[in-house]
Amino acid sequence: MMKAILTGHSKGLGAAIAADLLARGVAVHGIARGAAAQLAARYPDLLQQTELDLADSAALGAWLAGPALAASLAGCDTVLLINNAGTVQPVGPLALQDAGVVARAIAVNVAAPMMLAAAVAGACAPRAACRILHVSSGAGRSAYPGWSVYCTTKAALDQHARAVALDQNRKLRICSLAPGVIDTGMQAEIRATALERFPLRQRFDELKRNGELAAPARCAAALVDYLLADRFGNSPVDDLRNSGA
Repeated sequence: MMKAILTGHSKGLGAAIAADLLARGVAVHGIARGAAAQLAARYPDLLQQTELDLADSAALGAWLAGPALAASLAGCDTVLLINNAGTVQPVGPLALQDAGVVARAIAVNVAAPMMLAAAVAGACAPRAACRILHVSSGAGRSAYPGWSVYCTTKAALDQHARAVALDQNRKLRICSLAPGVIDTGMQAEIRATALERFPLRQRFDELKRNGELAAPARCAAALVDYLLADRFGNSPVDDLRNSGA
């Protein structure tokens, strides 16, 4: 049996990934602050949900220390972890960043994926295969003004995947994958940012105006194809747009 643990499944790219997996008959355990009511109604036997704020590292740690994760993965011979949840905030130059918002970004973008990766790897049965996909970003590989926190946190996921791959665990494959620019709520949030906080906003305005943002469903299908392919994990850091998926 195959099962996916997916963060941020209730909206945006995460919702599209969940829908694609469920349509393929893959059971999904979604973790997010809110529930995906429509998906739950369509797939009552395949979708399990946990409402949890991933910015609360103590709450996540307590949940991971309990029996829920092991119970969710019981009987699985293939486990997929998709660390999709993320935040682009705070946006702006260093002096304008709120320290609390910085801490929240690090908790959601870095601490939660790393905690989940360690917990899932530990909870997998000895003979089970485990695949971990971090949803990264080109911002982790190129620096942008106003995005020092976002760039740093995505770069951390890339480096985490590189280091984990060096452990050479034959049952575990990992990749930090940049999915491209997708037409989600995060993009709307970026376009609503003041220019003084994000000088490159006009570039994203043009992408939307020119119809160059990828549809979430199409991106999700390509991402899941990539995750399930035999070659997954050959490159610990990759870009979906250059992968041929």
